[in-house]
Formats: sequence, structure tokens, C-alpha cells
Amino acid sequence: MTHLITSREFARDLKSAKQAAAKGPVLITTRGRPEFALLTYHDFEELSRDKQPAQSLWQAMSELPATDDIKFEPPRLNLKLRTPDFDEDEASR
Repeated sequence: MTHLITSREFARDLKSAKQAAAKGPVLITTRGRPEFALLTYHDFEELSRDKQPAQSLWQAMSELPATDDIKFEPPRLNLKLRTPDFDEDEASR
């Protein structure tokens, strides 16, 4: 169960906040909005342990299944380019 306390209550009574954190996370609010979370070091370690280590893009791509059997032929793009005409007569109009 999450316990809410104001930042003012937290500043005045740290002991109560620590006792509440021993039972579960404590959200410390500022102007009615949660701003900080207080939890035991054991709970913090549990949360940290659940995260997988960051991988580089190369490592993530190397774990994908092989795609040698996929055929991909992108369609050709036919552009008709025009050469600009820089005649002085055209520019003066």
C-alpha cells in the first residue's frame, strides 16, 4: 500500500516517514502532486535488479533471427528532372 505525505510533513517528521516506508513506498507530494518516492534500500535494490542491462544497437540487432531468406525489391522511383532556364529575358518578366 502506498502512503502519501506532504513535503511539509516529511520535513517535520522524518521518523514517521521512514516507519511508513518500512511498510511500503511513501509518496511525498508538493502542492498535491507526487514529487518524490521514499522506499527502503531493499525495495530499491529489488527494483534495480529487475532492469535488464542496456544493450547497444549492434547487440540488439545481432540477437534478431536471420533474414537471409527474405527477398526485398524496392520499386524504382522514376523522376523527371528539368533543367532550370536562366534566360535574362525570362527573369525580367
